[in-house]
Amino acid sequence: MTARLGQPRARHARSGSALWPRLAVPAIAAAGAALIVLALQPQAQATVPEPTTPVTGNATYFDGLGSPYGGCGLPQAELETQNFVALNVFDTPGDGTFYPRPLSAAQADKMGIWNNGHNCGRWVRVKIGDYCTGTNDGALGQPFCRNGAWTTDAYNDGTLDMLVADSCGDSNAWCRDDKYHLDLSKDSLNRFVKNGAPMTDLYPSHWNNRHVSWQFISAPSYTGDIKIGFLSGAQRWWPAIAVSRLPNGVHGVEYFADGAWKAATMNGDMGQSFIIGGTTSGATDFRIRVRDSADALLFNGREYSFSLPSACSSQCSAAYTAATYTTTSTSPGTSASPSKSPSASASPSPSRSPSASPSSSTSAGGCTATVTTTSSWGTGYQADVTVRNNGTAASTRWTVKFTFAGTQTLANSWNATVTQSGAQVTATNASYNGVIPGGGSTSFGFVANGASQPVTGVSCSLA
Repeated sequence: MTARLGQPRARHARSGSALWPRLAVPAIAAAGAALIVLALQPQAQATVPEPTTPVTGNATYFDGLGSPYGGCGLPQAELETQNFVALNVFDTPGDGTFYPRPLSAAQADKMGIWNNGHNCGRWVRVKIGDYCTGTNDGALGQPFCRNGAWTTDAYNDGTLDMLVADSCGDSNAWCRDDKYHLDLSKDSLNRFVKNGAPMTDLYPSHWNNRHVSWQFISAPSYTGDIKIGFLSGAQRWWPAIAVSRLPNGVHGVEYFADGAWKAATMNGDMGQSFIIGGTTSGATDFRIRVRDSADALLFNGREYSFSLPSACSSQCSAAYTAATYTTTSTSPGTSASPSKSPSASASPSPSRSPSASPSSSTSAGGCTATVTTTSSWGTGYQADVTVRNNGTAASTRWTVKFTFAGTQTLANSWNATVTQSGAQVTATNASYNGVIPGGGSTSFGFVANGASQPVTGVSCSLA
């Protein structure tokens, strides 16, 4: 990309953000068949050193989380605050290679402070630092703030508590060369507070690229309990959940099955999403407990019992379906009690709408494809595509076609096989999302090189 002074880092915020799709393949049970077990490469353990005192790094900003999920596995609307950040996936100075995620144990030396998702759901206290008067374009292997200097101004020391909700894996110096780089949600920039008052004009006139200092903190003013929800596509044979509203992050989820506690598999490196199991094979009743960022059982081992919501009887079609749970405490004198929807510890603010209007087309086969531009950066843009089954019978596969309006070229895609011939683009389902129940939907996304223009000739077909 070509950087300008004051330009944000070019965020390719996919479904789960960044360029690599990380949603684990759902194990779908054939009629009466047993659960399919995925053979995965061993994931690197959580061994990345984390700062115990404030550290300083370059700060950039991005528009918002991808759709339907951010890098931690939650839709933006489900975050307890709209003040959120992304941490670096890789620590590979001078090397912009996209390594497979999650990083395996053999590649642990390349792991950034994202820590394979293990720092998801944690809070950081961020303080505004010096302003760059030179060029800070994120060029790999080049000094930050070239031909200029880091200078103090009236905005130094503004602070904001922010939630880790996304990952930064792009091939630029911010995400690779700077271990302590933070990528901040754009809408949060003018909510930093100094001397008790928000600094409402920090962005855009006083931003450029700045230094920030930051450190991990416990969730501020935490009360209540966690939230649990099922992700799109979840069902009895692939019960994918997201755990949020945590007092100090999450390092693991354990589920009770067949009389024993078992460690749940993280959903790719989406650190707040896990694939659990029923209390017996194929059951729709679940019982879990959670470990925090210190690997301690949350609330002294509190257990959460819940069932697959009725809206997910075949599979969950919504991006997030909340689960109502009851809890059992291991402390003496307590018993199971109905949970209440926990209140957020920070007041959420509205998320921004996509900058471009969606383009959609409905085919005679009862399928609708909606293409929405979610972010753009001058030399490229990202779009998400929602594929909806308008009929009553489930599909087995789907195809979406559209035409670029200009000379755009496909750079990357996720959750579908996407090819380009001339200006024509064809997308077919991945192995795990061809089945769309009647009235349900799935999604995929792509990044394109070139000007952000609405695509034309969108068509969709089901089989």
